[in-house]
Amino acid sequence: MAGHSKWAQIKRQKGANDAKRGALFTKLSREIIVAAKQGGGDPAANFKLRLAIQRAKAANMPNDNIERAIAKATGAGNEDNLEEITYEGYGPGGTAIIVSALTDNRNRTVSEVRHAFARAGGNLGETNSVAWQFEPRGVITIQVNGKDPDEIALTAIDAGAVDVQVDQDTIEVHTAPSDLETVRKALEAAGVEIENTDFSMIPKMTVELDEKTAISALKLIDALEDLEDVQRVYSNADFSDAVLAAYAG
Repeated sequence: MAGHSKWAQIKRQKGANDAKRGALFTKLSREIIVAAKQGGGDPAANFKLRLAIQRAKAANMPNDNIERAIAKATGAGNEDNLEEITYEGYGPGGTAIIVSALTDNRNRTVSEVRHAFARAGGNLGETNSVAWQFEPRGVITIQVNGKDPDEIALTAIDAGAVDVQVDQDTIEVHTAPSDLETVRKALEAAGVEIENTDFSMIPKMTVELDEKTAISALKLIDALEDLEDVQRVYSNADFSDAVLAAYAG
């Protein structure tokens, strides 16, 4: 499992304080709004919206917040103009980083993203400067919990998964984006409890960093993820368990 995926999982398991949770709810609401605008407010007919709602519920976002976000997207007179933007850049040690944002102010967002890169000793790149190093994937995260990882992997592959990675007690299933829902349903039908389902950008190859550089890269990823307009951050850095433990501690 890629190092950044491990770090994202650690953060989900640790939870967040009230301030962080409020910021997360804002990001999740924006995700729901955009999904509902693009595909309608019915989760049964809009997989992207259904996935956004699942993520919101996994983060313990109240149902009232979810319903308000859908109503805001589908109601008359909605003036929100959220735009999906992707930024690419280089972090410490030359790590490739992709930043996915939802914003109503391009100038503000690019300024904040550029500043975060600069503070970490990195720099914002041009479009397609690092995107070629990643592949779009659906990602399903599963806790083993006594189940047979090989059996889970076979179920996932039979349903159309392109890759399955096992790391201690965690399984990460990768799919083509269009196959994510099919594979998820097959796993659930087989009795597999799913921890998280999401779309991601998976690096084709990862880079290992020394501890000092790795911690600098983690600080940059966290700084970017803390920005209000940033929804996701993807990196090709492979962080060791020792580095993650040192940083988390």
